[in-house]
Amino acid sequence: MKPSDIEALSFKIIDEEAGEHNFSKKEWPIVRRMIHTSADFEYMQTVRFHHQAIEAGINAMQHGETIITDTTMAMSGISKKRLNGFNVKVKCLISDAEVEKMAAEKKTTRAHAAVDAAVSDMEGGIYVIGNAPTALLRLIELIKTGKAAPALVVGLPVGFVNAAESKAALIETDYPYITNIERKGGSNIAASVINALANIAKGEHE
Repeated sequence: MKPSDIEALSFKIIDEEAGEHNFSKKEWPIVRRMIHTSADFEYMQTVRFHHQAIEAGINAMQHGETIITDTTMAMSGISKKRLNGFNVKVKCLISDAEVEKMAAEKKTTRAHAAVDAAVSDMEGGIYVIGNAPTALLRLIELIKTGKAAPALVVGLPVGFVNAAESKAALIETDYPYITNIERKGGSNIAASVINALANIAKGEHE
């Protein structure tokens, strides 16, 4: 089978097994791609969308705003082909020398320091977090104090320490977000959200 045929069949199976749901026509392609990436139908119960999230993400892409990720894995998972035509840059500062220096000086994580370093780049763009709760917590802090203003936060950190808590804090902000409750997430899941958003922004349906 061709890769495209395998993907199409996978989506058909997901649709059949998912059955009826309450997701909108724009929400479902995102949730379905998260399931396709993880083979985990639990995302149907745990994913959360801010009511302005999808439109904010589409608008950011269509205006060529920057997408920033917390890991190189998330950056690598975002399909550059899907972003063709939008003039969107995808950046990750986690390995930047200045970020490493800043983290050492402030005795914090590189993910935390990378958020500070990305403040100007994230203006009107999309910040994607699939690994580090410390990054999400710092981003929330900067948003609350008016020091950071991304158009959309994709907050899907994974793990046992502050992953669920940081996502709960994001939901409480009432700021445009796509996230989930509980511990699950990951760089691949976060990237899948951006890939689905890009398809929606281009008017393509999977």
